[in-house]
Amino acid sequence: MVKEEPEFVNRPDNTAFTQQRLPAWQPMLSAGIVIPGFVLIGLAFIGIGIALFVTSQNIQVLEKDYTGVEVNSPCYKCSDSNVKNCACKLDFSLDKLFEGPVFFYYGLSNYFQNYRRYGVSRDDDQLSGDLASFTEPSEDCTPYQYDSNNNPIVPCGSVANSKFNDTFKLYQIVNGAKKLVPFDGKGIAWWTDYNVKFRNPAVVPLRNAFNGTVKPLFWSRPAYELDPSDPANNGFINQDFLVWMRRAALPDFRKLYRRITEGDYATGLPAGNYSLEIAYNYPVLSFDGRKKVVFSNVSWMGGKNQFLGIAYLVIGSMCVVMSMVMLIVYAKFKFPEDE
Repeated sequence: MVKEEPEFVNRPDNTAFTQQRLPAWQPMLSAGIVIPGFVLIGLAFIGIGIALFVTSQNIQVLEKDYTGVEVNSPCYKCSDSNVKNCACKLDFSLDKLFEGPVFFYYGLSNYFQNYRRYGVSRDDDQLSGDLASFTEPSEDCTPYQYDSNNNPIVPCGSVANSKFNDTFKLYQIVNGAKKLVPFDGKGIAWWTDYNVKFRNPAVVPLRNAFNGTVKPLFWSRPAYELDPSDPANNGFINQDFLVWMRRAALPDFRKLYRRITEGDYATGLPAGNYSLEIAYNYPVLSFDGRKKVVFSNVSWMGGKNQFLGIAYLVIGSMCVVMSMVMLIVYAKFKFPEDE
């Protein structure tokens, strides 16, 4: 048996794959291929852009700011941080059917949920139902790890502590009387968050899992009582909590609060007068933030987004223009040589 020399021990096998001798296709990009290709791509992009833009234009959106900065704002009295348990209302009217299903969002501005220190201020073991992390929260949650009496906070961290807590009720004014518009709060969170990422401890009743802990400092009630009307919507799988815990990428964002899909409003909000009653609890003026509510419907492309259609139109137009430029250059410098 011949022993290989040391310098050949790590040499790859002499095959087409290891020696990079596999057959490859190398296109010859001639003017007859590139110019028609640019035209076809441009026309395709323009067609898609027109479809996206027209569809986006047909999506209905109604936005109402309720921060209360302006003196004439109906929520002006509530913007004072010293006023507790304040309520205000926004009155508005619709001159035509707001087609359903209608999605109701709350929006925040100048709010940086993508700030790294804020984003890591949570305990994922705690949020997955690990009871050991209830008594010893992660240090990442500091300064919302323990309260002043050294009791562990559950759920801990800045993200959970800052959970949005304004609440809303929508009424249609019919013949001077208020008719409640039913909200649907089921399934507003991501499926993976509800079924995989966040879990409650396997303790019955759920409140016993929180013995020896305290609620986040800014919460009005503990996690196991977030929704007294629905026992299945409590703890770390509460829909509003899940929506808040999925952080926004940009400082101006909106998050889904409810859907309007039931009863007399299954087809949308009829034309008429409406009143939105707001329990104003969430302070934003300390960081120059703004709050708003948004009513919107959707289409096959999602929510209203004019940028996407405009981007396709611009790129498609550029491709068509470039194809014309290339055709002119080719005709000027190539055809005489072929004669």
